[in-house]
Formats: sequence, C-alpha cells, structure tokens
Amino acid sequence: MEIEHVDAAEAIARAAGPAVLLDVREQNEWDAGHAPEAVLLPLSTMRGGPVELDEDAEYLVICHSGQRSQMVTEALVDAGYSAVNVRGGMMAWEQAGGPVVRTGH
Repeated sequence: MEIEHVDAAEAIARAAGPAVLLDVREQNEWDAGHAPEAVLLPLSTMRGGPVELDEDAEYLVICHSGQRSQMVTEALVDAGYSAVNVRGGMMAWEQAGGPVVRTGH
C-alpha cells in the first residue's frame, strides 16, 4: 500500500489547521525538542496493542527522521485512519523553520 508523504513545509502549514501532528518519538526525544502543537504518542506505547484515535481527524505523523513515522503511518492507514508521513521528521521540520519547544535540559 502506498502512503502519502509530505515535506516539512507542507506539514508546518497543515499543522496550523485542523490536522493533528502526531509525534511518535520517545519522551526523551520529545523533551529535547518538539513542535508546540504536537501530540506525543510514542511508538513504544503502540506496540502494546491498538490505540484509540479520533477517526475523523487527519494525522501528520512525525518522528526524528521519518522512518518510525512511516511505520506508524502505514499502521494507521491500514486501520482506516487518515494519516500522512512527514518526510525528514523533526530534523526537516526544524530546518524548514517550524517552531520547536524544548522542555528537557
């Protein structure tokens, strides 16, 4: 199955609208820097079984570089959700000028 990919600039624009930016990195990565509008749902928590998400939402799935988010995007699409992978992950997001909040030290 083909999944949709968007570049960081498009993800930044879509995240400002109704789309949900779903960050699938782990807590320590999130603390080191995340998009302010993102929702944290670590990949490790998804391995325990199905995750309940809003079936009507569009999800922009992001990780560090785009590999984990691609796996999660594929799983979400397979489960019937509207999800796209953010190509290049948070590295590309930051390079494209996307806002980043740092909560860790």
